[in-house]
Amino acid sequence: MENQTTQEAPQAQPELSVNDLKNIRVILDTAVRRGAFGAAEMTSIGSVFDRLNAFLTAVAPESAPASEEPTQQA
Repeated sequence: MENQTTQEAPQAQPELSVNDLKNIRVILDTAVRRGAFGAAEMTSIGSVFDRLNAFLTAVAPESAPASEEPTQQA
């Protein structure tokens, strides 16, 4: 009987990008506005949102969103 060694390819490590984190921030904001969380949960949700927002501001300062409509003057 031959000794066969099979080498398995290493599994890809899970990763999150800055865009993923930005999407999570939008999801949290939307869920809060739609009332998905109870009042007792708001402190922890707000804390996570604030930490996430501070992190994103530090690593990827945002410029004005391209989809933002220009202000109209009368």
